[in-house]
Amino acid sequence: MLKLKLGLPKGSLENSTFDLFKKAGFSINANSRSYYPSVDDEELEIVLFRPQEMSRYVEDGIVDAGLTGHDWIVENGSNVQEVLELTYSKQTKKPVRWVLAVHKESPVKNVKDLNGKKIATELINVTKEYLKKNKVKAEVEFSWGATEAKPPKLADAIVEATETGSSLVANNLRIVDTVITSVTKFIVNRESYKETWKKKKIDNIAMLLKGAILAHEKVGLKMNVSKKDLDQVLKILPALKNPTVMPLSDKNWFDVDTVIDESVARILIPELKKAGASGIIEYPLNKVIL
Repeated sequence: MLKLKLGLPKGSLENSTFDLFKKAGFSINANSRSYYPSVDDEELEIVLFRPQEMSRYVEDGIVDAGLTGHDWIVENGSNVQEVLELTYSKQTKKPVRWVLAVHKESPVKNVKDLNGKKIATELINVTKEYLKKNKVKAEVEFSWGATEAKPPKLADAIVEATETGSSLVANNLRIVDTVITSVTKFIVNRESYKETWKKKKIDNIAMLLKGAILAHEKVGLKMNVSKKDLDQVLKILPALKNPTVMPLSDKNWFDVDTVIDESVARILIPELKKAGASGIIEYPLNKVIL
């Protein structure tokens, strides 16, 4: 049987990745020591790699496809094909920012002030390119961990990933600039993508993942609406296309179904109730395929 080798990120993104695939229709199970999870799709073979290494393994054909951050693709200079951008991360749905940060009492105001100074980071190549672009000569030292603890004694500045910035503040750090912004990418080996069966499998997975990502921000709404209130209710409702309106056994009543942004549900529901809707049900979505 043909199989697609798929690399998924081990570590901080692992659980959120498994959750995303679950919504896309794939049930993945792994214990804490396993690098080879099981999946309820016999056409898939999954292996877990650190996101930092993923793009190299995809480029080399160790796996046919994988999920990793744009930051590590750039850091590794990997020649891979990007199929889909996936806006999810370990804490929020926002992109990850790699920021230049210093101790809150540091005199450094901008990157130019770091000439001749030391910067600690895991993102070595991207940081060097950033400094080169800004015509700054500074020592870039690889950080093996606990990077946020290094200023001001062990480094003058750091380049570190953050989603909310709260960890930086907790470590008495101040953001000076954004070095690179990153989101998760679904990437494929260029040769694998030329194979008809693998391309079809990859494209199908990408479609389902895209649907799961879109569903993150949306909810479904069902409600009963009388004939006399229908026009007013439909004026309030946004929808991907148009709301679905189905007659009920009572010819004077209709069932109305639609999909809306979750962020506006709390505003719309009281308005819908006021306009005459009843039996309003809000429900979560797994996938939205456009």
